[in-house]
Amino acid sequence: MKYFSLIVFITIVFPMRAQDAFAKAEQLFQQEKYEEAKKSFAQLLSNNPNNYKVKEYLGDIAGHQKKWDEALYYYKALKNQFPQEAMYFYKFGGALGMKAKSVSKFKALTMLDDIETAFCTAARLDEKHVDCRWALVMFYIELPGIVGGSEKKAQKYANELMRISKVDGYLSKGYIDEYYERYDEAEKNYTRAYEIGHSKITFQKLYNLYLNKIRDKAKANKLKEQFEK
Repeated sequence: MKYFSLIVFITIVFPMRAQDAFAKAEQLFQQEKYEEAKKSFAQLLSNNPNNYKVKEYLGDIAGHQKKWDEALYYYKALKNQFPQEAMYFYKFGGALGMKAKSVSKFKALTMLDDIETAFCTAARLDEKHVDCRWALVMFYIELPGIVGGSEKKAQKYANELMRISKVDGYLSKGYIDEYYERYDEAEKNYTRAYEIGHSKITFQKLYNLYLNKIRDKAKANKLKEQFEK
């Protein structure tokens, strides 16, 4: 009977305690208490090294703390463990991209293929993954052509965004036009995004274009008045 009670205690009480500990760690993360959350998740991982959600949180915490190598360690493990999960490839590519911005230009060049591969893999695995397509639009636009930058490739993913979300599609096309200083076209695309989404983000994109690029304060103020009604 004592043996049976011990089994019940182990199989019921231990998992409940682990769930409570996870919930507390998750709450700390949501409260942006990253160092405390990190300690809690690290303890959970030591108790269960295969807990992939804990690994993901530890990677996310490292990202928030701009500890890119640490973030990459967890995301690499996750994408290897789950080779069909787009989000882990996206997060790996994002962390690698941020690391590339923090190192020398020469070293950053050696990372470009891995960044591109990670984002493209995420896009291939999930045909509705918005964030990885945004990342690819920005990746191809911001890179010089000599090292792989391409408006044609950026437009390809902007078109894919358009099929997933009209707002993201028009915003991404507006972003491309704005980058190349095609402000009339950017205005058209941002306006369409604003008319459909009427969100703070769509407002801000169009407002900033009027104020900082087209330099038309009258249009900017009129848009602001309409948005704040």
